[in-house]
Amino acid sequence: MKGIILAGGKGTRLYPMTEVVSKQLLPVYDKPMIYYPLSILMLADIRDVLIISTPEDIGKFAKLLGDGSDIGMNFYYKTQEEPKGIAEAFLIGEEFIGDDNVCLILGDNIFYGSTLEEKVEEAARLKEGGVVFGYPVEDPRDFGVVELDENNNVISLEEKPKEPKSNLAVPGLYFYDNSVIEIAKKIEASPRGELEITAVNNEYLKRKKLKAIQIGRGVAWLDTGTPRGLSQASEFVQIVQERQGFYIACLEEIAYRQGFIDKDQLLKLGEQLRMTNYGKYIMRIAKSEGDK
Repeated sequence: MKGIILAGGKGTRLYPMTEVVSKQLLPVYDKPMIYYPLSILMLADIRDVLIISTPEDIGKFAKLLGDGSDIGMNFYYKTQEEPKGIAEAFLIGEEFIGDDNVCLILGDNIFYGSTLEEKVEEAARLKEGGVVFGYPVEDPRDFGVVELDENNNVISLEEKPKEPKSNLAVPGLYFYDNSVIEIAKKIEASPRGELEITAVNNEYLKRKKLKAIQIGRGVAWLDTGTPRGLSQASEFVQIVQERQGFYIACLEEIAYRQGFIDKDQLLKLGEQLRMTNYGKYIMRIAKSEGDK
């Protein structure tokens, strides 16, 4: 399975912070925002990842992440010339996806929780169709909302409904089989001129090939779209890391635990950052465990 991170958009709700830098490059406590969605793909055992961003910002992502080889990954980069919708990612990434299935995650989505890894691993095992996630929220009217039957088959999808049929919001994490490319090519742009991901999901629903995985109690899905949300997300990461002693979205640690790199490689990465708490954490992990 291939992975795509869509890290475009203008981040207008965060102006003036995003006037000259991509939202997904802003810090969420001690790491760039893009580390968090990237960590989810790695937990799903996805090693080939395409990062899509604006022409102005794509070089900054490449400078930050490189080719991924230092953590056993393969990173590729392409531009979205204009914000023409989430589903355009499948057209931009058609060559990259090839004949594989694909996971798309939005670059500003942050998830954390004890059951999260098993949920994304389950989704990554799909053979056909599509998988979305359902996350319970108190007021679903500001989200895409999914309605499920007793077998977690999707009954309906609605975008910001006035009268929601459930309290399950759909976060920006989607798994699809290879037919998503063909579907994305056929959907029509919405009145706002974008290829909507809801249109893709509705086509899978029409084909009776869309399922949902519920994530809820014990898993946090954090909003980073506003200054308040960004600040709260940073505070959440800080509290968890300081109280538990485990880092959220430490790519080097995840690469080691997933078997992408060995202990010696992990230690080398930690030494490069030894002047920071982040680097000291990596070195502590490397020195405290035997080889995998």
